[in-house]
Amino acid sequence: MHIDIITADQTLFSGEADAVTLPGSKGQFQVLNNHAALISSLDKGKVILKTKEGKQSFEVNGGIVEILNNKIVVLA
Repeated sequence: MHIDIITADQTLFSGEADAVTLPGSKGQFQVLNNHAALISSLDKGKVILKTKEGKQSFEVNGGIVEILNNKIVVLA
């Protein structure tokens, strides 16, 4: 699935991931391929990506995530 992690200043990540763990406002949750459509608010925490190259993490101070048709957009 494709993921974009975007801040007001820059794009932190744009590429493919096998799994994404997000710091949701109601608790941490994971997104896998073919996840149902979802919009959620995010709290301060780590966005953890599992890619073919390994794991990567990005610290966010909150934001919003949209998941639709195997595309994830994190506005942090």
